[in-house]
Amino acid sequence: MPGRWTPGRWTTAAVCLLALVALACEADGEATPQPSGTPAAGSPKAVAALGDSITTGFGSCLVLTSCERNSWSTGSGLRVDSHYRRLLDRNPGLRDKAYNHARPGARAAALAGQAEAAVRDRADYVTVLVGANDACRGSIDAMTPVAEFRTEVDRGLRVLREGRPKARVLVVSIPDLYRLWEVGRDDPRAVRAWRRGVCPALLAEPTSTAPADRARRAEFKERISAYNGQLRAACRAYGSRCRYDGGAVHRVRFDLDLVNALDYFHPNTAGQSRLAEVTWRASGYAD
Repeated sequence: MPGRWTPGRWTTAAVCLLALVALACEADGEATPQPSGTPAAGSPKAVAALGDSITTGFGSCLVLTSCERNSWSTGSGLRVDSHYRRLLDRNPGLRDKAYNHARPGARAAALAGQAEAAVRDRADYVTVLVGANDACRGSIDAMTPVAEFRTEVDRGLRVLREGRPKARVLVVSIPDLYRLWEVGRDDPRAVRAWRRGVCPALLAEPTSTAPADRARRAEFKERISAYNGQLRAACRAYGSRCRYDGGAVHRVRFDLDLVNALDYFHPNTAGQSRLAEVTWRASGYAD
């Protein structure tokens, strides 16, 4: 009967909608910049990213999974002016030589294995952003001890220094997750998302003002600060080929409009763009 939606029509409409979404994602996916000219002096020939879900672009493509094209470091998509895209403008030979070895859930203990992969890639520019998962455990007691965190960071950086001694390394500070709780604790959508188990050491009972919960959050904040201090010191110990971002990422004032609307934790494309911007200034290539 005209005007009625039969099951067959619903199926056809659904297939068409999925096709349109796929086409939109494809159009928004891979950038195809066409740089020209000879490589600028000192431009890397291969780049690699080490770290966790932040660097994989997790949650930035409307689903809670990695979306590496939006990575602040090695992303090739149109919506984030990543380090790779900026460097590609300087060196056309860099095309398709950006390797993302970051993994969701990775802690500092995973850095050495990721660094080994970067050495195999012959990367001569490597970014490192790690530490959020060392803090985002089920409880304060389960967080990685500060001394152990430093040991694992040093171990990973040692692999890079021994395997690619001339490579440039950028070590990035951990974002201010405590501020994210501050700006989201009164937002019902964020609170609902966090109650599904997002970073429980910080975000469990996000609206509670009980002394124990306040103390837990304060201890979490202190642990992130301690980790950042160790990242800075580890980079200094590495030598002149390592740069620390000077706390630039930690100073980013992450509001809810910079995180995705699914877990209210991982950066969306706007957040990834902001990370790319502030870290690029510290990279040594922006000058």
